[in-house]
Amino acid sequence: MGFADLLDEVGGFGRFQMIHVTLLSIPGLLMASQNLLNNFTAGVPEHHCRIPNITAALNESTAALLRAFIPLDSSLTPSRCSRYTDAQWHLITDRPSHTNASDLQTEACAEGWTYDKTEFISSIVSEVSLKVISESVLYSLFSCRFGRKGMLIWSYFQLAVLGTFTALSPSYVVYCVFRFLTGMSVSGVILNAVSLKVEWIPTKARTLVGTISSFFFTFGQMILAGVAYSLKDWRKIHVAVCLPFFAFFIYSWWYSESARWLVLNGRSEEALKHLHRVAKINGKPEMTEKITLEVLESHMQKEVQSSKSIHTVFDLLKTPTMRKISMCLMVVWFSTSFAYYGLAMDLQKFGVNIYLMQIIFGAVDFPAKLVALLMLSFLGRRITQGTCLLMSASVIFANIFVPKDMQITRTALAVLGKGFTSASFTCIYLFTGELYPTVIRQTGMGFVSTMARIGSMAAPAVLILDEILPALPSIVYGGSAVLAGLIAFLLPETLDIPLPDTIEDVEEKRMRVQTADKNITIIHK
Repeated sequence: MGFADLLDEVGGFGRFQMIHVTLLSIPGLLMASQNLLNNFTAGVPEHHCRIPNITAALNESTAALLRAFIPLDSSLTPSRCSRYTDAQWHLITDRPSHTNASDLQTEACAEGWTYDKTEFISSIVSEVSLKVISESVLYSLFSCRFGRKGMLIWSYFQLAVLGTFTALSPSYVVYCVFRFLTGMSVSGVILNAVSLKVEWIPTKARTLVGTISSFFFTFGQMILAGVAYSLKDWRKIHVAVCLPFFAFFIYSWWYSESARWLVLNGRSEEALKHLHRVAKINGKPEMTEKITLEVLESHMQKEVQSSKSIHTVFDLLKTPTMRKISMCLMVVWFSTSFAYYGLAMDLQKFGVNIYLMQIIFGAVDFPAKLVALLMLSFLGRRITQGTCLLMSASVIFANIFVPKDMQITRTALAVLGKGFTSASFTCIYLFTGELYPTVIRQTGMGFVSTMARIGSMAAPAVLILDEILPALPSIVYGGSAVLAGLIAFLLPETLDIPLPDTIEDVEEKRMRVQTADKNITIIHK
């Protein structure tokens, strides 16, 4: 008997769980906006060197005048980084080529740049002429000490305040500071929401709930495209996607703290109140008399004894099974995020309207996650995780051999790869929450998901390798996914298995599996 049995007695997946999961999932509509915001707030508009006293007068009818001031690059488009020292009026009527202009003297953009406002009215690039990705994760390390609900509420508030104030950044440095702090709160929202969902739903409902919750993030990607297209100003976009978190902050006080966490932290009376509340909302008021403090503690006696010891991040690596799980998950989280953001955060390279591309990248997640749901339910977590990563790698590698002039084919393969990495993300969040025990679940998720943050920061940097060899970024992304896909098969399966509450539960499960394997070997002999 354990906490899972108590959940079944108070209604299983009842009305409370439906409301609880829905309220926790709604902010996911704007999580995509936070993670992929730089596609639009830091998008690079078409630009060229500013021509003093002339550029301001140029419009569609006189744009040809630029030929007299701006040289052509290798693709016969206006250069972004240089201009002629003196006006070359004869080039206006000449046929574009390199031969008639190669000997003309050029200079750098001394007066800055002029930006095309068709795609973006204003971006951080057009205002400060620079692009960067800054995001971090720390808050998950505190939730094991201060609770899931408390840290989630604070994360909502921090994201709402700092995210909104980002729009007021007077300089690039201030912008980076605000984005860094906002990134911390984004991680706090995601990880604490996952734990609150997992720890209040019965074992059999975890797969369905985890997948459906991820659809909120998917739909949010399409919302981001609509918001960005409507506003086209990075400051207004920031306000639009961050202001709603004030509403999430207000209603988040309704959440119930994880009863598992409360019991394991010596607050059994509070846990009992939450269980009684759940029973009443689920239409099981009679259970408030049957489930007493003694019944609750007897169901979790072993867990309570284990929780008396202090757990730290080092416990993730102390015992054999925990060490194996943590090391494998670090690689899987890094590679999933690495490949995902390598595709999702460079939409401009596909040569398709960036807003349309964002919608396509979001829409592909719906069939991808439905396939993931079926695989998770029937094949298990381990096979699903490994297969999704290996399939994403195969698509990324295939794109290397597609000529650049076949843009539609290249885009289609990239969209397919994005779908597989999204399915991998759906699986890894659920898988990680099931692998780590309650006493250290949030610390574990924070530890391994830090690798995802590193992966998301490293992904755009790898694109620089394109200057050495065009296929190199794809080789790196695909190679990483292959490695992680193979390593994922080393993780233990968790399909239809109750959540572990202590480190001892995890280690005992390994011993039971080893004993069963030995018995099977003896029988065969």
